[in-house]
Amino acid sequence: MATGGGTPPEPLEPPSPLAARQSRWIGQQYADITKLREIAAKHDRAGARAQQRASRLNTKIEKLRHQATVLREKGQKVLGEIPDIEQQMRQHERDIEGATSRRGGAPIGSDVTNLHYRVRKLQQKIVDRQQKARAYELRAATKTQKTAELKVKVGRYVETARLEEQEAASYRQRADRLQMVTEQDVSAHLETTAPSAKSAEPDEPPRTL
Repeated sequence: MATGGGTPPEPLEPPSPLAARQSRWIGQQYADITKLREIAAKHDRAGARAQQRASRLNTKIEKLRHQATVLREKGQKVLGEIPDIEQQMRQHERDIEGATSRRGGAPIGSDVTNLHYRVRKLQQKIVDRQQKARAYELRAATKTQKTAELKVKVGRYVETARLEEQEAASYRQRADRLQMVTEQDVSAHLETTAPSAKSAEPDEPPRTL
């Protein structure tokens, strides 16, 4: 009984030690690329966290500035009431002087003592308002000092974010260069193994009529 005259395919040759080393080397390169990109991502995350903290502190700084401005405006408003009070005092003093001159050497009456009492009350109002204005100014100065301290922190966070971004860019560049080299190695490895694979393919069996 006639059978095909083709020869059985020869078994593929095991890869040479050089090819095995090249394959392991390429695998290690891909692992290094992954590690470099992982480190770059960590630096990106750290930089983004520093930027977020700086942004929050800037928001807090603006809030403190607004509060300090409001406090100073309140202090100026309180101080603005003093001239009216001083004018009332001067009017009472003129009334006291007029009442005293009319009486001559007569004892001072209740109307004059009442005017003296009103003058003292007005003086107390002036002192109270001055003290209140100083308290507002002190609170405003405290908030202003706090903004100065926060600005220093913002500067540190901004600098940290800049350094982290530089580190991330450096690691990404290293990964890109290594990936380019690896792709070239892979192409060269495929070109060297392709002819041997073609030679290992079995010949087509002759056709029988």
